Amino acid sequence: MRSVIRLFFCFIRLILTPFMLIAEKLSTPKPLQREPAAQAEIDKACQQLVMYQFLACPFCIKVRKEINRLGLAIEQRDAQHNAAHRAELEAGGGRVKVPCLRIENDQAEVRWLYESNDIIAYLQQQFAPK
Repeated sequence: MRSVIRLFFCFIRLILTPFMLIAEKLSTPKPLQREPAAQAEIDKACQQLVMYQFLACPFCIKVRKEINRLGLAIEQRDAQHNAAHRAELEAGGGRVKVPCLRIENDQAEVRWLYESNDIIAYLQQQFAPK
């Protein structure tokens, strides 16, 4: 019975994924326009950020939209289909839960931030125009 339920949800996910990705593409906002020097500074700061995600996760989609709206070049790693990224997420963050933002500071200290609303609040605090 358990395997039947699992197959059912895999089937549902298989059907819904293309629709979710199309909806994401159609509803993603245009990025903020900044001066080239300001954008270069933000791009440099984004090099210390990595987002672990699943492609069709609604919460990951929500965070990706905000990343795009803010015009951020954050590396995105697929923790669903890439075993190495999944292992990094579990080893560093302690659990396989997405979205997760890996934040490394200048002293090489790493912080793992879970929950889409917390990630969005962090990104807005750090990168939204004042």
